[in-house]
Amino acid sequence: QMQMGTLVKITAVARSESIAQAAATAGFAEIRRLEEILSTWIPTSELSRVNTSAGVMPVHVSPETLMVVQRAIQVAEMTDGGFNIAIGPAVDAWSVTDSRRIPTDSELEALRPLVDLMSVHVDLEKQTIYLGKAGMRIDVGGIGKGYAADQAVDALRRAGAIAGVVALSGDIKTFGRLPGGKKFPVGIQHPRKDGSVLAWIDLQDEAISTAGDYERFFEREGVRYHHILDPRTLQPARSCQSVTVIAREGIWADGLDTGIFVMGAELGMQLVEALPDVEALIVDHEGHVYVSSGLRDRIRKP
Repeated sequence: QMQMGTLVKITAVARSESIAQAAATAGFAEIRRLEEILSTWIPTSELSRVNTSAGVMPVHVSPETLMVVQRAIQVAEMTDGGFNIAIGPAVDAWSVTDSRRIPTDSELEALRPLVDLMSVHVDLEKQTIYLGKAGMRIDVGGIGKGYAADQAVDALRRAGAIAGVVALSGDIKTFGRLPGGKKFPVGIQHPRKDGSVLAWIDLQDEAISTAGDYERFFEREGVRYHHILDPRTLQPARSCQSVTVIAREGIWADGLDTGIFVMGAELGMQLVEALPDVEALIVDHEGHVYVSSGLRDRIRKP
């Protein structure tokens, strides 16, 4: 099914075919519910209302929206501002997929005040979000798919599934084990060889997410311009080709991969090694592969 702007696949393992079917259906329904709340493509969504009220007034939102925006701000802090849900106006200036034009420095500088996370005000008591400057907007596309995968897994479990996989394109969350006790094998895409696998990893009760410069890009005079911007420069981040993060929850895997992509391999790996239950595989701009200590014994070559 197409949901959240991406292909969603759900596999459910249960004691009977009908329970598995019902669980998968519940998972898809949960993702659809969250999309109605969180998607900035949907004008009536909570986040769209937050964005249209930027500089005007706080908007009352659901616990789900509060949770995702709160987590996104935490990931921003952890990644030294590498992940930023307010980057949208700068991404628009690049409009990487359509016009392929390169914005001028002065155009980007004019947008800089709008990508300020300090102007995203979350009031947990009143359950409101307020964007302090007109023209600001937030978009949780870089963390929301992981969150949706987490929530869909909860829905599968509640419906009686004993194991399964929820995949929103490259954001994958697994739980339990396959019949016969096997873990869930997941391939990490090679950032420069289309359709080829760089490494395999077996997951159990874990999520995996990849940020890559090969997803949406154009090339001009041998330079690759892609969709992951560095919030400091408002230019495409240059230090990595791809970052894959494995964590207990999809929301962390999804948010951290983008932030680490911006930080680069060395600082990114330092962060990963300092975090419990988080592992990463990073391919830097020269194609060198870095693997976190807890992952070295787990990855298999294709």
